[in-house]
Amino acid sequence: MFVNDCWTNSHQDCALKVLGRLSFQPLSENPLLGPSASTLDEMGALGRRFLTEYHQTWRLFTSPCLHAGAIHLVINLSSVILVGIHLEQEFGPLRIGLVYIFSACVGTLVAALFVQNNPAVSSSGALYGLLGAMLSVLIRNWKIYSNKIAALALLFFVSAINLVLGLLPYVDNFSSVGGFVSGSLLGFAMLFSPQPRKVAQNKVGLFEYGNKGSIQLKLKQSLDRPILRTVSFLLFDLEKGASSKCRLAGCLLAVLRGINMNQYCKWCRYVDCFPFNRWSCKDRATTCETMVSDAQLTLTCLSNGNFRVFPFTNISQERIKDLCTLICS
Repeated sequence: MFVNDCWTNSHQDCALKVLGRLSFQPLSENPLLGPSASTLDEMGALGRRFLTEYHQTWRLFTSPCLHAGAIHLVINLSSVILVGIHLEQEFGPLRIGLVYIFSACVGTLVAALFVQNNPAVSSSGALYGLLGAMLSVLIRNWKIYSNKIAALALLFFVSAINLVLGLLPYVDNFSSVGGFVSGSLLGFAMLFSPQPRKVAQNKVGLFEYGNKGSIQLKLKQSLDRPILRTVSFLLFDLEKGASSKCRLAGCLLAVLRGINMNQYCKWCRYVDCFPFNRWSCKDRATTCETMVSDAQLTLTCLSNGNFRVFPFTNISQERIKDLCTLICS
């Protein structure tokens, strides 16, 4: 928000003005209490023209680190902590860290195949990778865990909240889909039977099991480690090699060559966007006519005829594009 500087760039038309330079863009512009679209572009959000025309592949690494706003940041990090703590207690930080990072990368590549010209952040891919891994753990050890219903409820609750959040502007839901699939596959391949842990009788964890479950767990470990782990890794490799489009290099090449998957799937844009009168799910070029007179700036959208008069003229071209997009949507 320090880079965004809504107080100066938007001429004090901000949400939570008391924060001054750290104030947010108006809710009509960013409903998640965040920066403007031009600031997200500047900080490294995904955008089709940046990937296809300018070949800025570094955005594939910066986009998973960005959030669309304060609401997105709080919900996303809270969900990661809530799910990640339980998984890390069972399988350790190394394996969970690999699932987290790899899911973020795969989710970003999937998002890049569907991204439009509007900026999009893909930080939810890593979270959904953990959710996918959590689901695979539950499926594999269904008979061992005693709190299966609680774990499924947590999985559904966190997934639903973040999925709805992804329907708002600037948050990419395709990264969530890619992250969930990769997390599920990695969970089957890497997160085998957890180590038994002793807990106090008055404390119950999400993945706790009793004495009978511990005996079943030890037997399961002795049988499945040499065989099923190899089978799971083979299935994971087959899943990656089933089609060239599913390989990491293939996805990257498709992104750089400008392949837009929305052309082959007309309804896919609704996975990532909910139509509303304040924004549009269609990717269309926005062009506005600019007129300056008497210290006033008038922007008129050439596509729908909407116009708006602003009581200032000292404004950057990037900010004009932001306002033009709002007027034309």
